[in-house]
Order: sequence, then C-alpha cells, then structure tokens
Amino acid sequence: MGFRFRKIISVLPGVRLNLSKSGVSTSIGGHGATVNVGTSGKRTVTLGIPGSGMSYQLPLNATAAVGIVALVVIAGIAYLIAPTYVTAALHWWQPKWF
Repeated sequence: MGFRFRKIISVLPGVRLNLSKSGVSTSIGGHGATVNVGTSGKRTVTLGIPGSGMSYQLPLNATAAVGIVALVVIAGIAYLIAPTYVTAALHWWQPKWF
C-alpha cells in the first residue's frame, strides 16, 4: 500500500478545495451531486445516494451538462407547481435522523 494524502478545505457553502499529493482540484455541489474540476482540466460529475456509500462517476461533457441542466430546470418548475410533492420525492431515501 502506498502513502496517501488528502485535505479538503471548505471555501464557501457547496464549494470545496481538495488538496492531495497528486494535485489540487475544486468540487462544487453537495450531498448527492458534485462537479469536480482537476488541475489537468478533467471534469467529472459524481451522482450518489447520501449515506449509502453508493455513487456513480462520469466525465462531464456537453451531453451530461445539458442533461443535468434539464433535470434542474424540470425540478425547479415542478417545485413551483407542487413544492410538497417535489420535497417528498427528493427526500424519500433519507433516513429518519436527517
């Protein structure tokens, strides 16, 4: 096993600076969805279920970016129409202590 180093510094709510022995990267987002930009310019999106340890990571390309924006717009419009249903749908997976 090799030596690993990682330090995360919170800059603003939802914005983190990640320091490791391989370089510096920036993460934007929170529990469930995060966009990461590394020093090499590599951009990735991580989607997961908080508290479960399960996540899926994919490269951020134009198609993924358009899909994410479309989902956010649809969720925003649905929230304006029926906020209680959207809140319930977004939090169905959360344990009772959240």
